Amino acid sequence: MTERDHFPRAPLVLVANDQEWSARSLESILAPNGYAVLRAYTGRQALERAQSAHPDLIILDAQMPDLHGVEVCRQLRADPRFPATVPIIITTAGPSGRAQRLEAYQAGAWEFLGQPLDGESLLLRLQTFLTAKFEADSLLEESLLDPATGLYNMRGLSRRAREVGADVVRRHAPVTCVVLAADPGTAPNGSALSVGEILRQHGRASDVIGRLGESEFAVIAPSTPASGVLHLVERLERLLQDQAADAPLRLRAGYCAVPDLSAARLDVLQILLQATSALRSLMAEPAGTAARVRSFEEASRPATS
Repeated sequence: MTERDHFPRAPLVLVANDQEWSARSLESILAPNGYAVLRAYTGRQALERAQSAHPDLIILDAQMPDLHGVEVCRQLRADPRFPATVPIIITTAGPSGRAQRLEAYQAGAWEFLGQPLDGESLLLRLQTFLTAKFEADSLLEESLLDPATGLYNMRGLSRRAREVGADVVRRHAPVTCVVLAADPGTAPNGSALSVGEILRQHGRASDVIGRLGESEFAVIAPSTPASGVLHLVERLERLLQDQAADAPLRLRAGYCAVPDLSAARLDVLQILLQATSALRSLMAEPAGTAARVRSFEEASRPATS
């Protein structure tokens, strides 16, 4: 029985090591046991291939020619695009004492191993790590939450929209859906996660807040009229500016507001889609334009010549 029999597919292992004999030794252990192996020869190449190939596990040599394996590990763990569920093992032919081991663990490595490697022990470790990784991935796929922000994902938003809609209809109450994104003219790297973090920390308890995609965030606000949208955007911008005063971030928002959902021929998901349409019409305009907030009705209005 190979390792492949334990997993839903053949795991892909990225081996980053500039020493050919050492990398081939690892490959001779992994390949016969059902693992697919991808090679990298430098730390920077390991960073690139970790993002492009989406490996299930990474084995880094500590002594690579450009970046130390611990630094590669640290950069991957700091990158919000790199899944936290991917195990990273650092190997070394040099000192492997307590200080080196602690440094590796502090950088986010799951294990730190000295050479020569014990093949049987390594395979058992990989089986344990990858079992945990695949189970965590499965739970995330079934989850209602976006793992990067802790906000609802689209599945979670859909479920909560139905629940909120039923309550709003019963009470003949208004509901407003707002979809936000950073203005392209003021959006540095990582700005989407900053917006998500502010929404998570400072959103109202009564609102349903989620992430629609890479850079779009949704707020379903029951019992809230359209007049509250600009106030919401301005409050979020102030919080974002407090977080990064040297790089003020502006927002754009599309919204759709219904004064009495029970009298409308719409459900909350349809209102959310209309708000998304309004935002995307704004985002299609050049960066730095005056428009910051647009209703679905405005976005649907025929252009005048």
